[in-house]
Amino acid sequence: MTTTFSTSDISAAPPRLHVRSRFVDDVEPGPGFPFESGLPTTVEQTLELLPTSAFSCWVRDTSGLIGFGRTLRIRARGRHRFTELSDAWKTITTAATIEDEVDLLGSGLMCFATVAYSGESEVDSLIHVPEFVLGRRGGRVWMTSIIAEGAATPTPPVLKSEPLRRVTSAKSSPGDLDSAAWADLVAKVSHMLTPVEDSAEVDAFTDDSTLRKIVLARDELVTTDDDIDVRSVLGALNRSYPSCWTFDVAGLIGSTPELLIGVENNRVSSRVLAGTYRVETDPSAELPAARKLLSAHKDSTEHAFAIASLQRSLSSVADDVSVDERPHLLPLANVIHSASDAAAHLPADSCLNALDIAAAVHPTAAVGGYPQASAVAHVDELEPLDRGRYSGPVGWMDGRGNGQFGIALRCGQLEDRNRIRLFAGAGIMPDSDPLAEVAETEAKFAPMRRALGLE
Repeated sequence: MTTTFSTSDISAAPPRLHVRSRFVDDVEPGPGFPFESGLPTTVEQTLELLPTSAFSCWVRDTSGLIGFGRTLRIRARGRHRFTELSDAWKTITTAATIEDEVDLLGSGLMCFATVAYSGESEVDSLIHVPEFVLGRRGGRVWMTSIIAEGAATPTPPVLKSEPLRRVTSAKSSPGDLDSAAWADLVAKVSHMLTPVEDSAEVDAFTDDSTLRKIVLARDELVTTDDDIDVRSVLGALNRSYPSCWTFDVAGLIGSTPELLIGVENNRVSSRVLAGTYRVETDPSAELPAARKLLSAHKDSTEHAFAIASLQRSLSSVADDVSVDERPHLLPLANVIHSASDAAAHLPADSCLNALDIAAAVHPTAAVGGYPQASAVAHVDELEPLDRGRYSGPVGWMDGRGNGQFGIALRCGQLEDRNRIRLFAGAGIMPDSDPLAEVAETEAKFAPMRRALGLE
């Protein structure tokens, strides 16, 4: 049976899925208990139980979702990729039979998804429906099975411990542009932009097509002598950045600090980042220096663009949109960001799911530029690389429309078992210093480099 479908395949002949979620942390969990030697109590123990490849995950600290196997995969490309994937998912959920004794966020029918940044990308946007999902939330652990009607019943996983293999032979090489060539591109682009005198005036430019900011990306290729143990990379990311969302979806591996959109029972949340301070030694000790830098004109204006972009796009699909009046500092191990949180509500009769909301706000000014349409068109024209799924939405959603999509940042795309392409970007403003922007991307490469043993 074919497990990969185009969206037109789904509409022509919707697969019927049979779904069951049940707790596996009971005192007597019964048959199908996936752990060979009891429940894991740490992230490290959980990772050691996973296969060395062919799994999906979305984890923050000790909570999250891990998928095994593949019941089906749906692919789309082009300008309508969000709509096509969302419509296919709604068709699948309507036809599914679901037995869910867990009733927690992410239980029942669910999928992982990763969407290409640009409609011009040659890389597929994907929905991945696993055969089995291991979930942990609020201290409870459950297992979901998702089986297609007519397919052979898959064997539940038995999770046996296998030590993580740290990557020891990684070597890096420049991607489409080396740092010097990319700095030249930054200089060229900054001269194309029109400055804003006062960040308080940003809202006045909402309907103006004059370019104010463009986000440019870089890539870097990392190769290893041996197969990359993805579990080890994820473990290193989760340990270093427990407040971030660590993910592996279709070989896109990373740890993002930016929640593009979260939907839970019609409540919508988002976190926007814009403005970056590079940590030298200690994030806590460097907070005053970060506050001074991020309150300067370039970074405060960049953040104002991000807030204005999010507020306008989110208001097109949700009610009661509120965004923090003043940004706060978000310290991570290697950088400190300027961050603002947003909240909204979907109408009670809304048929929109988490992917629909992500489509409405993508791309934010933090990954495309400002104003949105004009900046995105120039990114496609100016960047020599195909970003693929980098800086696009990545995450999961369930059959009730709930879900979480982060922006795929601090990440890499696995191209082979021993080759991964890393990505990083920076917001270019009229007063950008090319060397400072290179340094910012170096800081954003650092999490993946360290996880791969390069730093």
